[in-house]
This record gives sequence, C-alpha cells and structure tokens, in this order.
Amino acid sequence: MGVDPRALEDEDLFRELRHLHQTRSDALFHGSDDALERHTSRTEELEREYLERFPDRHIDPERLRSGARMRGL
Repeated sequence: MGVDPRALEDEDLFRELRHLHQTRSDALFHGSDDALERHTSRTEELEREYLERFPDRHIDPERLRSGARMRGL
C-alpha cells in the first residue's frame, strides 16, 4: 500500500514521514490491530528510505548520550 518510497521526491518523503509521526498516537490508541501494523510497516519503509538517502544526516549532539549527561550536570 502506498507509493513506493523510492519513487517519492525528497519533499514528499519528508511530508509522509511527518504525517506518520503525527498520527502515531491515534494509530496506537485507537486503530485496529491491522491499522497499527500497517502504520508501523509504512513508517519503517519510509524511515529506511530516509536513512538510505541521508546517511550523513545532521546528528544533534544533545540527542546523544553524552549530550544527555551534560544536561544532567
């Protein structure tokens, strides 16, 4: 289901990922088992494509364990 992630332009991929992340709670709390499974599998497909396209994506140092330790001081 859905467009093959490899066929999406970058902006379309970003939009789809944002939408899936925004709707995750609804799928988890209120979706059927099938709907939740499909949401999960589609998210994995799109995230895998994102990581393939952007292996050198910006990593926020605050999102690393060392950054978390620094915040805890």
